[in-house]
Amino acid sequence: MSKFKIEIKWGIIFMLFTLLWMAMEKALGWHDVNIAKHARLTNLFAIPAIIITVLTLLDKRKNFYNGKMTWKQGFLTGIGLTIVIVLLSPLAMWITNSFITPHYFENAIAYSVESGKLTQAQAEKYFSMGSYIIQSMIGAAVMGVITSAIVAFFVKKN
Repeated sequence: MSKFKIEIKWGIIFMLFTLLWMAMEKALGWHDVNIAKHARLTNLFAIPAIIITVLTLLDKRKNFYNGKMTWKQGFLTGIGLTIVIVLLSPLAMWITNSFITPHYFENAIAYSVESGKLTQAQAEKYFSMGSYIIQSMIGAAVMGVITSAIVAFFVKKN
């Protein structure tokens, strides 16, 4: 377990940052009055997500690999971080929808139907806790692997 201490630490930091981001989105009205902007603006989360991945790999390079890291070591570190994030994402989703923004699904359903983007049934299926947990886990896994591969290339140091 101590072998993955850095990945666990940064995975928890990622989850806490995610909760902070969700609170910011809620405060900016992206979950209610400005919900029309949500689909575009929520993608800005990619920037801090990439920064956290970079910081994780730099931490691992410095404090585990003694200042040197191959692409493979960096990539595997990123995969470890990704696994932690994927495992924590259902908890983050539950906290978000239970405490930070409990009416998000209702608002998203209403907006999607009113704007003609989805039918009521489609919106209810898409904007639900189960659907969002699956989406968050799959999204975290896919983006984590891609980001890890790219960041590892830039963080490697022989």
